[in-house]
Amino acid sequence: MRPSVLDKLFSPVTTLPGIGPRMAPLYARLTGERVVDLIWHFPCGLIDRRLSPRACDAQPGQVATLTLTVLHHAKPASSRRPYRIHCLDGDVPVTLVYFHAKEDWLLRQLPEGEVRVVSGVIDRFQDEIQISHPDHVVTLAERDSVMTIEPVHPLTAGLTARPLARAIFAALERCPNLPEWQDPAWIAKNGWKPWLASLNAAHRPQTQHDVEDSPERRRLAYDELLANQLALMVVRAHMRTGKGRPLIAAGKLRERVMSALPFTLTNAQVRVLAEIDADMSEPVRMLRLLQGDVGSGKTVVALLAMCTAIEAGAQAALMAPTEILARQHYATIAPLAQAAGLEVRLLTGRDKGKARDAILSDLAEGAADLAIGTHALFQKDVYFKDLALAVIDEQHRFGVQQRLDLTAKGRMVDVLAMTATPIPRTLMLTAYGDMDASRLDERPPGRKPVDTRILPLERFDEVIGGLNRAIAAQARIYWICPLVEENEDLDLAAAQDRAQVLGQIFPGRVGLVHGRMKGVEKDRIMAAFQSGELDILVATTVVEVGVDVPEATIMIIEHAERFGLSQLHQLRGRVGRGERSSSCLLLYGHPLSEAAKKRLEVMRATDDGFVIAEEDLRLRGGGEVLGTKQSGLPEFKVADLARDGELLNAARDDCKLILGADPDLTGPRGQNLRTLLYLFDRDQAVKTLRSG
Repeated sequence: MRPSVLDKLFSPVTTLPGIGPRMAPLYARLTGERVVDLIWHFPCGLIDRRLSPRACDAQPGQVATLTLTVLHHAKPASSRRPYRIHCLDGDVPVTLVYFHAKEDWLLRQLPEGEVRVVSGVIDRFQDEIQISHPDHVVTLAERDSVMTIEPVHPLTAGLTARPLARAIFAALERCPNLPEWQDPAWIAKNGWKPWLASLNAAHRPQTQHDVEDSPERRRLAYDELLANQLALMVVRAHMRTGKGRPLIAAGKLRERVMSALPFTLTNAQVRVLAEIDADMSEPVRMLRLLQGDVGSGKTVVALLAMCTAIEAGAQAALMAPTEILARQHYATIAPLAQAAGLEVRLLTGRDKGKARDAILSDLAEGAADLAIGTHALFQKDVYFKDLALAVIDEQHRFGVQQRLDLTAKGRMVDVLAMTATPIPRTLMLTAYGDMDASRLDERPPGRKPVDTRILPLERFDEVIGGLNRAIAAQARIYWICPLVEENEDLDLAAAQDRAQVLGQIFPGRVGLVHGRMKGVEKDRIMAAFQSGELDILVATTVVEVGVDVPEATIMIIEHAERFGLSQLHQLRGRVGRGERSSSCLLLYGHPLSEAAKKRLEVMRATDDGFVIAEEDLRLRGGGEVLGTKQSGLPEFKVADLARDGELLNAARDDCKLILGADPDLTGPRGQNLRTLLYLFDRDQAVKTLRSG
């Protein structure tokens, strides 16, 4: 049960004054549907309204607060013309300008002959001093309420600054003075205020530094990181107490697979396999994350781990987020499994009728040793005879619940999650702190670096000339279309336009792949590209270009400035898989922001995925690197992982001490920490504690 002291904070925003059913959806879109969501919506800047010069001394573009005598209203002849109110600052004329304003409202706000305090941006038009749409108009008695430092909050369409600020401060008034959950010595060392005082101060910054990195903001960030780490450690400890089963094998199946491989394992693959083997041999369940750059050999490691489970008498499953990726895994694994005498089945949403029934029967009866598939693997009618190891590819594309749905298909199932998106250390700790981690940090022998170049879109004709020469030399080309926004229709339109243009230049040699195509049609285009029937594959970003085509040696990314570093790195990894030299062209449009310029320079400077991931976190922040919309990732309301890395380490150490002394959080500080978990929506950990 959530502590009753938090009830007011977790009530709907409609319980606040001024927020009715019409405005509630705007608040829900910007901050959330609850009062507590508003208290985490911090200022992004500030306006100093304390400057009160004479009007003639104020600089254009400057915010100033003037005391004006209203002379007369000049109502326009047409509603398309501005409404002007002529005033005096002493003997200096000042005009207030309003567009589309209501006359009766203006007459009430600014009665002729009376004095009003007006605050806004000073402008000059034909030697006339003006303020267009003043931010504040109050009586002389209310002057002090305007002459302040005013916080500026991020907004959304339809919601203006003043009602949002009123709602935030109304939410702050509902905040209770909660008992302290921090260690007193740690609070004293950092010179931090209590939680409620810190929250109020963070919403009333006095300088730009306060907006960006005040002690109060750091204290609140630490609170959030502490809640995050505590929740992960509680869940992890709970998993550790759950029994597993040792999976040990003599290694005969593994030997057969390795003898069928056209290469020997890298040192990194050998090391990671040893870590996985050690986990699987223990009587507790494995929960391990395998990180490896594109082409580092994760699939082979996963297959060799699955061989152990199968040789131990059980079954294994590999789940991928897209059908393309599942089919690629099947194409890689099936010949190796056949060499080892293993029965493999592929199950996707496309399988229907008798064919699907046959696959389900083989899994349920144990005739199939290994299943490869998409979300179809954890549907209700899928049963395994004895599932013991689940491998989940591109882990961040699945939520925690989907991971649990798959493991529920077996008994004490070990989990090996994989990702080709290198994850920065701080993001690892916050998103995957419930897992052990292994890293494939070695490139297989023979893989050549990809030559990366940055070109403006104006040089399109030169790029086409280069493609003519490349196609004549039997090269194959990926052309990725720009991410217009997170809108599949717009992305598709951009891709269709590009495919049409390229199709006119290279008739019959261009294919288009996008997320709305039917599986059969997608397969046909992919197969034509693999076989060389098509030379250029145009694709949208909503599709994982996950087919292994060693002949593809050129990757062109249009409007590369719109992509994140990790995304660019993933796409570049689709080339450079064969023996021929490969190149990646990053085409950019203008204007190019400083951040975008830095991202492109990083891509040109390095092909180390882990270096790129750290730089991506620094440039974009944690929310964007893996996509916070994925349900498996935490969204941080206060903490900034790029800035607060040292706080994260301190929170992690603190949690170890807390749970070492009070594993069930039943002591005085433990009870306060339970409140903290609820405050930051990490109450899943409290439920775990209750379930034993």
